[in-house]
Amino acid sequence: MKDRAVFMFLRHNLGIMLVLLLLVVLLSALSPVFLTPNNLLTVLKQISHNMCLALGMTLVIILGGIDLSVGALVAMIGTVTVGLIVNQGVPIFVGILMGLFLGIICGAINGGFVAFFKFPAFIVTLSMMNIARGVAYIYCGGKTTRIMDERFVKIGTGSLGLVPVPVIYMLVMIVIFSILLNKTKFGTYIYAIGGNREAARLSGVPIKLTEIAVFTIAGFMASFAGIVLAARMYSGQPSVGDGHELNAIAACVLGGISMSGGVGRIGGTVMGVLVMGVINNGLNLLNVSTYWQYVAKGAIILIAVMVDWMKQRSKVKV
Repeated sequence: MKDRAVFMFLRHNLGIMLVLLLLVVLLSALSPVFLTPNNLLTVLKQISHNMCLALGMTLVIILGGIDLSVGALVAMIGTVTVGLIVNQGVPIFVGILMGLFLGIICGAINGGFVAFFKFPAFIVTLSMMNIARGVAYIYCGGKTTRIMDERFVKIGTGSLGLVPVPVIYMLVMIVIFSILLNKTKFGTYIYAIGGNREAARLSGVPIKLTEIAVFTIAGFMASFAGIVLAARMYSGQPSVGDGHELNAIAACVLGGISMSGGVGRIGGTVMGVLVMGVINNGLNLLNVSTYWQYVAKGAIILIAVMVDWMKQRSKVKV
């Protein structure tokens, strides 16, 4: 069984694994710092919050939707959680629960509008993105809220032995989402709806409930990432998370998640996040301008979407 799982992983991700290998070889040749243990741990820490967003985004895209609000939710939840703890004197555990609950509610609202009103996910989540970003700035008056309480800060900066805590969170989430998507009825429902919504309806799949659940999970993952990121930065900042939704989408598409829905695997998302993380880290090590990094990310997304489009077109011709 394990051999088959490894074979299937290699079969579905061989192309992107080769891309990752080429990137590693190229960057290690261009920068002697790249392959050092400290830098590799830095890469893993840097991709941890994007992995959380990409895992939630994977479910949404396989379902046939999109979620543009996750980056803004990262900012809002981080800002509100830190603000509750520092300014309102809320206990840390309660503040974290309130932050997670707020993210869940936002995700459920997204799912509710998509499921019951049939609004396009693009429009719904674009609206939520602006609302969440606005709330983040309004709540803190546009200012950064510092937090120095070690109990909170260790959520994002602690380590278990040599392994940073955010990396542990990431690995646990990967396992959970792999089981959720591949070993449960819920995962089957997601693939069914994304593959053929009408056929799924006729088969008795609870479409509305599944849609709400998927967007709620995406909201939870964004809130979790926002809290961990705030702990890493010792602060709640309303400006963080800008463009994070695009990074998550890019990672998913790079990993073979079809934008048309119904196709994709968690293993592909993991590889996509790794590629994005290596590219970001490598460009920083090479002192490439942030402006050019935006250009590179945009080109990567465009190429990935074009590859997906060509795959879908070839299937239609067959």
